[in-house]
Amino acid sequence: MTIEPRLRDELLALREQVRHFQGGMVASADGMVIAHDLADIEPDGLAALTAAAIGVAKRLTEATGQGGFEESLTRGTGGYVAAYAAGRRAVLTAVAGPDTNVGRLHLEARRAAERIGALVDGGVPPAHGGPPPAREQPRAGEAPR
Repeated sequence: MTIEPRLRDELLALREQVRHFQGGMVASADGMVIAHDLADIEPDGLAALTAAAIGVAKRLTEATGQGGFEESLTRGTGGYVAAYAAGRRAVLTAVAGPDTNVGRLHLEARRAAERIGALVDGGVPPAHGGPPPAREQPRAGEAPR
């Protein structure tokens, strides 16, 4: 079974969770479409543009000492385009209208990007609804909590 249906489910969930969400795409970091939910946007072109934008964003964060790339947000007169790192090999691109609650978009897309990254990187994704709680590892001689 391919992971594409599970990725499309994540994109459809974003539509339900974020008002004015217009569509999304999962692409490889080098610009190849993996899955999308875009009606009026050509996915191959968007994937290529996202890869180029991510390349610039990575250089920008590194040059300013801000660490590795995590996300980028572009605001235009007609809405937003956001890109989120999704694991080691993929990017989630989200397109949303001008009335979108950007905080809500970030919250839900970050969670989705984490699950998508786990799927693409070959791991087991966290349960839908957020990352699993962190567990502290017991120190030598301590009982687990």
